[in-house]
Amino acid sequence: MFQQILAAVIAVVVALAVCFAYFWGTNWVLDKLLTPRPGMSDDALTRRDTLRSQIRPWLFIGPALLFLTVYLIYPVFETLRLSFFDKYGTKFVGVSNYVWALTDETFWRSALNNAGWLLIVPAFSTAMGLIIATLADRLWWGNIAKSLIFAPMAISFVGASIIWKFIYTYKGPGIEQIGVLNAVVTGLGFPPQAWITVPYLNSLLLMIILIWIQTGFAMVILSAALRGIPEETLEAARIDGANEFRMFFDIMIPQIWGTIIVVWTTITITVLKVFDIVYAMTNGEFQTQVLANLMYRWMFISGDFGRGSTIAVIIMLAVLPVMVWNIRRVRSELGTA
Repeated sequence: MFQQILAAVIAVVVALAVCFAYFWGTNWVLDKLLTPRPGMSDDALTRRDTLRSQIRPWLFIGPALLFLTVYLIYPVFETLRLSFFDKYGTKFVGVSNYVWALTDETFWRSALNNAGWLLIVPAFSTAMGLIIATLADRLWWGNIAKSLIFAPMAISFVGASIIWKFIYTYKGPGIEQIGVLNAVVTGLGFPPQAWITVPYLNSLLLMIILIWIQTGFAMVILSAALRGIPEETLEAARIDGANEFRMFFDIMIPQIWGTIIVVWTTITITVLKVFDIVYAMTNGEFQTQVLANLMYRWMFISGDFGRGSTIAVIIMLAVLPVMVWNIRRVRSELGTA
């Protein structure tokens, strides 16, 4: 443990030293090369100053652009290229992989499951986050409640799946049940169930895990938005006789509608990429398959880079419109569109 901590500290120190050396060194070289010298004309001095001002920002953002190109832009184009090649990435097969995807039953079942996640998880997470944010602000222990609800955000999807696996655990008939859900069911006199193997219901149970995680995110963002509503507006509504429900639906929600949309779209993008929970809980079995997990299977288990890349491209195309729309909306609200 000590060695790991020491290695981490050394890595951080080395990284900071390298960053400092790069920025200081490039800045020094630039100034050295383009420093005005005695005897230069005014035009030459101006050109040097202008050139220095134009180069300096690129030196500073250069490393970020390099990493962005290597780790984001290049993989996108490489994935797109592989989607038109065979499983080994050597023989061009045109749109055969896309034809396979559009005619494959497993692909469509996965896409249908993704659609179910899209319909349920963002809506429930946003709605529950909004309700909790509204109610918690009225309680003296509201901040404690919000802290507890936000806590799952600090847990990885795999960690959350393990927690919920204990809740859904099934030990078989005649055996003492240690899963919380089956303990409740048997306590009420009903037989225990292998919940994760029940088609359709198991997908809903997996969605609950993501709702549990994302509700805290929605609550924090929407709570901040609710606090931004002018108190004068709420007070005027009370004086006019508006009850709590009218204030909530006719004043609060319209005032924070933009924030609600941003939260909803952010969770939607997360849902489109959902993988960890399904992989950790069922690995796509019992009709719980989703596109990201299907891509993983073709890419890393079957070793078919063509079909795996095709599914990855389809997921990217599904996420892209939501991201563009979200960015355009934010820019519009900021007045920079």
